[in-house]
Amino acid sequence: MANRNTVGFGLIAAGTLGATPSTGGQNKYKINSGYNTSLYLGMPVQYDTAGGAGTDPGYIISGQRAITNPTIGVFNGCFFTAATTLKPTFSAFYEGGTVPAAGPNAGDIDAFVIDNPFQQYNVQLDTRLAATAALAQAEMGSTFGLTVRAAGTTTVSGSNTSGQSNGQLTVGTGSTGIANQWRLLRVAEDPENEDLITAPQTNPALANFSGQATVVVVANKSQWFTTGSVGA
Repeated sequence: MANRNTVGFGLIAAGTLGATPSTGGQNKYKINSGYNTSLYLGMPVQYDTAGGAGTDPGYIISGQRAITNPTIGVFNGCFFTAATTLKPTFSAFYEGGTVPAAGPNAGDIDAFVIDNPFQQYNVQLDTRLAATAALAQAEMGSTFGLTVRAAGTTTVSGSNTSGQSNGQLTVGTGSTGIANQWRLLRVAEDPENEDLITAPQTNPALANFSGQATVVVVANKSQWFTTGSVGA
């Protein structure tokens, strides 16, 4: 059977390697004032590094600008003092170009990041994984990237209402090597979204079955383990 879910949702925390308790724990980092790329719930992020690909050394930037980017974890909202209202503001997403109100902490935007390198995530595929069950099974353990979002892109990367990312795991980037950011572990066993081999339906009458399967991944390239720098 085909899958029902047709909208990408980025990365949603779901258990940890070793079946240890998953708290969904997060830690606080900084986004530089005026950083020009929007960040949404479920987007991978990374530390920018001096001499790296970005321009904000020491701050959090998008980790979705290339399929090979390492990551420190997944964005889970932000906090700042809004320049328009002068009020402390929590937002489910960071809108690119945001400049907080002036004051003692001017320029500081607190980013909350799910940063356990052993955290597993549910993510939607962007197409079927393979044409047969045997070929789909052979892809387990391969590495993939998420939908690429260039720095400062005008492409909508998520919802400004819910704050949720619309990123998907790009099947065409699959590799048995170690080059890509996320390693595929298994299907997520969601009864309505676990068909790895049926191509998305194009017939409008079958719109409820034009989606893609949900799978489980874990970070393959982590900045915590020096498996790459921003410029890698």
